[in-house]
Amino acid sequence: MMGSRGRGRGRDLQPMAEINVTSMVDVAFTLLIIFIITAPILQGGIEVAVPETEVTALTASENTLIVTVDRDGMVYLGETPMDRAEFARSFAQIVAAGRTEEVWIKGDSLATWGAGVDVISTVARSGINFAVVGTQRPPE
Repeated sequence: MMGSRGRGRGRDLQPMAEINVTSMVDVAFTLLIIFIITAPILQGGIEVAVPETEVTALTASENTLIVTVDRDGMVYLGETPMDRAEFARSFAQIVAAGRTEEVWIKGDSLATWGAGVDVISTVARSGINFAVVGTQRPPE
């Protein structure tokens, strides 16, 4: 009588034809949120509103240094904030190290003209190639 009910033999168990995707969707949304949060961080540099003009595309190499001037006139060497005098000293040391091939200068469209000219002058005196960054003006 032990086997009359079918317990233990798997006769009452029906195969399940559904797949539970709840866990997979939770993981997908978690990864999506992580990528949305980290993508701007990976972009690098200081965010400024560069002026619109007619520009050509720039291609960075690993030896490209980005110098940013924000609207308050603060200079950022990479992501390190400094005043203009400190920038001149630091930039001279970086040039002496010999690893910088090109410098991109990003200036906020509302930055003071003096801060921008001072940075351009410092970079130009070093003899390293440089480019001023802008965004493409939309077609009129």
